[in-house]
Order: sequence, then C-alpha cells, then structure tokens
Amino acid sequence: MTAQADAFLGRVVEVTIDRPLGSRHPRWGFVYPVNYGYLPGVIGGDGEPLDAYVLGVREPVRGFRGRCIAVVHRLDDDDDKLVVVPEGVSLNDEEIHARVRFQERYFQSVIWRSEV
Repeated sequence: MTAQADAFLGRVVEVTIDRPLGSRHPRWGFVYPVNYGYLPGVIGGDGEPLDAYVLGVREPVRGFRGRCIAVVHRLDDDDDKLVVVPEGVSLNDEEIHARVRFQERYFQSVIWRSEV
C-alpha cells in the first residue's frame, strides 16, 4: 500500500531496522548515528518502503515499536522520513534536525507534526 507519511503522525508503528546505529551506509560509507529503517509493507512517495529514523534509542536494534512524533518532509525529494521514538520521549524540531543532520544535510527539509 502506498501511504502519505503524515498519516502516521501520532500513531504507534513497527519499524524494521536495516541500518542499525553504528552501521555504515553500503554506498556512501557514512556511519549511522541513529537506528534507521522502514515500515514493512508500506510504500512511500518515492516508490520504496516508507523510511523511519528511530530516535531516543542508544543501542543498535533490529526492530522497534514506537510512536511517530514527526515527519521529516523533504522539499527537494519525494522521500519523507518518519521520526519514531519510545513512548514518553519528546523532541523539539531543533533536536530532530540535529539528530538527522548526518543524512538530511544534503536536502532541504521541514518538520511536520500533528495539529493535535
């Protein structure tokens, strides 16, 4: 199913981690300072599985269940990323930007949040 990333705001989601914290990007060689993965069975705007940054977890994990608190919406690419955290964790926009800068610095992006 193809999904708009903002439909997941505020929802608890299951993330499959294919690039755990500390792993290297297979093509570009940078090290992931966060756990990074995707929502199985959910296709994003770029035709690939919908990606997710898992923030607030300090060890590598293979899977994660948490709440989507924001979406990193790329203005110059059709590849939005969910921001998923453990229950009870909150991050402001500046904290999110700082933690995902390792990858988002190559794109223009804004943080989307729920209106609630």
